[in-house]
Amino acid sequence: MIEVLQAGLCDLVMDRGRPGQGALGVPAGGAADPEALAAANLLVGNDAGAAGLEIVQRGPILRFPRGAVVALTGASFAARRSSGAPVAWNETLLLAAGETLHLDHARHGCRCWLAVRGGVAVALVLGSRSTFLPGAFGGYAGRALRTGDHLVLDVAAREVRLRRGRPPLRDATAPLRVVAGPQAGQFDDAGLAAFFGGAYRVEAASDRRGVRLGGPAASHVRGELPSQGVLPGAIQVPPDGQPIILGWDGPVTGGYPAIATVIGADWPRLAQLRPGDVVRFATIGVEGARELALEEWDIRELG
Repeated sequence: MIEVLQAGLCDLVMDRGRPGQGALGVPAGGAADPEALAAANLLVGNDAGAAGLEIVQRGPILRFPRGAVVALTGASFAARRSSGAPVAWNETLLLAAGETLHLDHARHGCRCWLAVRGGVAVALVLGSRSTFLPGAFGGYAGRALRTGDHLVLDVAAREVRLRRGRPPLRDATAPLRVVAGPQAGQFDDAGLAAFFGGAYRVEAASDRRGVRLGGPAASHVRGELPSQGVLPGAIQVPPDGQPIILGWDGPVTGGYPAIATVIGADWPRLAQLRPGDVVRFATIGVEGARELALEEWDIRELG
């Protein structure tokens, strides 16, 4: 069991999500960086897809009445144990009965993932335990955790071997790599130059539905189109010219022109953007994006 002594800014139960539900208007959702959650699960002996916690910017204080085997991955937070000892990232941690974890603020980035041996045992909804905030279902009562909540853990887990994982090597200052979107041709030269040559700042209104950007206007010929299918990472541009990168809980259809799409290899970096961060874009071909995806897969297999 996990007791939430003090809730963080936004603590969500997450697994790999619920793909294949777009016909119901439900996005795949799930952990913003599923590989980071999978790495934490493997460190505690869970299946890679077990449910854990996605913690955003400022973390909770959690108590483990019976002790636990836990691991943290993703952005490093200022964190300590009951004794005051600092908490290590990308390692298997053993917590004694009654011990607490204090997760304060993110030192860099935006999100971290906490896995606990056994996994968080909330009910399956459409095949997933992930929280879907816009629909108020999944996870813990369809919402972020609150002070006083209690999470039950599953008992099914593999043998735990104390080990240390390799943190991912990602350059947070590099441009996000994108492939051209289906409506890139509808943007005039000035709009394309603004988008690919300018710098954007992540707005405070950003959330799991979309990363909203402020900066040079990417002007285009048509403001709206008939609704079309869209996926996380697609960059839509409303009439005001300010791009929106669709997020993990974003809509499954949209009517704004899509100028580009963030490639899958850079989604983990997308997950770590927070308000005030500066974002630039660089183009890459579809074949290059596929090669990078295969490289990422090879690295995970070797790790």
